Amino acid sequence: MIAGGDRTASLGAGQAGSGVAGLDKILRGGFPREQMHLVQGASGTGKTTLALQFLLSGIEAGESGLYITLAQTKKGLEAIARSHGWSLEAVNVHDLSPDDVAEHLAADQTVLRTADVELGELTRQLRQVVEQTQPSRVVFDSIGVIGLLAGSPPRYHREIVVLRQFLVQRGCTTLFLGEWPSETELEGPLNTEFHSLASCVLHMEHTAPDYGEVRRRLRVIKVRGIAFRSGYHDFRIRTGGLEVYPRVEARQSGEYTEFRRIQSGVEPLDQLLGGGLELGTACLLIGPSGAGKSTLAAVFARAAVQGGDAAAIFLFEERPELFKVRSSSVGIDLQPHLDRGRLTIEQLDTADITPGEFAHRVRTAVEDGKARVVVIDSLTGYFNTMGDVSMLSVQMHELLNFLSSRGVLTLLVVTQEGFMSVGPVPTVDVSYLSDTIIVLRFFEADGGLRRCVAAVKKRKGEHETTLRELFISTEGVRVGEAQLRQFHSILSGVPEAIDRGQGWRSGVGTAGSEEGGSRG
Repeated sequence: MIAGGDRTASLGAGQAGSGVAGLDKILRGGFPREQMHLVQGASGTGKTTLALQFLLSGIEAGESGLYITLAQTKKGLEAIARSHGWSLEAVNVHDLSPDDVAEHLAADQTVLRTADVELGELTRQLRQVVEQTQPSRVVFDSIGVIGLLAGSPPRYHREIVVLRQFLVQRGCTTLFLGEWPSETELEGPLNTEFHSLASCVLHMEHTAPDYGEVRRRLRVIKVRGIAFRSGYHDFRIRTGGLEVYPRVEARQSGEYTEFRRIQSGVEPLDQLLGGGLELGTACLLIGPSGAGKSTLAAVFARAAVQGGDAAAIFLFEERPELFKVRSSSVGIDLQPHLDRGRLTIEQLDTADITPGEFAHRVRTAVEDGKARVVVIDSLTGYFNTMGDVSMLSVQMHELLNFLSSRGVLTLLVVTQEGFMSVGPVPTVDVSYLSDTIIVLRFFEADGGLRRCVAAVKKRKGEHETTLRELFISTEGVRVGEAQLRQFHSILSGVPEAIDRGQGWRSGVGTAGSEEGGSRG
């Protein structure tokens, strides 16, 4: 059994499953049958592991497999298989390295061996092995040996065409493994020749960040006759095989239009938000550290599970135990909901996880765990630890579109630059990602530090534009009934008390109303 394969339940009739569920989704079912395919990449990108999963997947489906290794020994392959908990007993493995070919030639010849003679002997042995074993699936590792022996593009092209015809006539689905350092070197003559002949070309690569684990990704360059998922997709090599994380596709199902409301249970807060937050929308909770962003997110997550929905919380900057203890200290007891399985809290290793894997985990929580509320705490940690901000903004936009189409309320916690910031903080404008924006602030009054909350944006329905004081204590979360009319410029960070003798008046009401549109 291929533990890491996570194989899909159904494959196209004319396609051979790769043994990796994520890759089969990208290929819309698998590799086209009875065709020749190229898997290319630098050393260590996972080509051999994928090839073994491809053959073992065929064995599980009752198809015979043949691994012809031109680059490494049979013992080396068996060691790789053992590291993943696999056995190659059912796979025919033939070691036809150039040294073995040379020894065979030396026994039969007394003249100087040439590349042409070596290549002829190699292809003869390849044909012989295939005819003897009659495999359904074949792996050649690696095609570079044939390229080196051919010496020139015309000879290489001719040999590959003949070999492809031979394998197709025998009904073989074949993976050729190729050693390519980077995609910038894909324009060489031998590479171009093989790309034109292969039915599918899969490129695998890895990069080493300044800190953290190596990150891997793959891209399908071409597949004849299949509308595959284009672009880059992250993947990992775990014990048990490759795990591929296809990019999220937002429009896989019908658009969610119900927009059912989730109420926090804190009545003044729900009034401020025009009745609560709607499923199928994204809410941004923004403010300085300690202002209460995570606490409000926990309030809505608890309200969702109390109402019978499931919720998932993803933490980038805090351990789950600390999150639970801190929430419990302000009257938000999450443990009973965790015990019943309605709530999940997952900590993400920022030095290890990739954007694609994160999106995969969120998608799993929604599709398998049926989560209707997803908390990402914090989006600041996500951007700061995963690299290129511009790329991540696009990926987050795709993820939010997916969550919206599935009727999920997404709560995005963002720490705002300024209050207690240490060093330069990248500026990331994420306001366009959200349907609702809740701003939290500190302000000083009566010799103490106090909190306030305001809804500055809400696409779905009306909301109040007034500021209300936010109280967080051991007794729970409370929002003041009265608007903060005795201050102005609170959101600017420099609040001032109002001199009532001057007759200044604060606006109150709902967004779009005559009084509340510009004041508060």
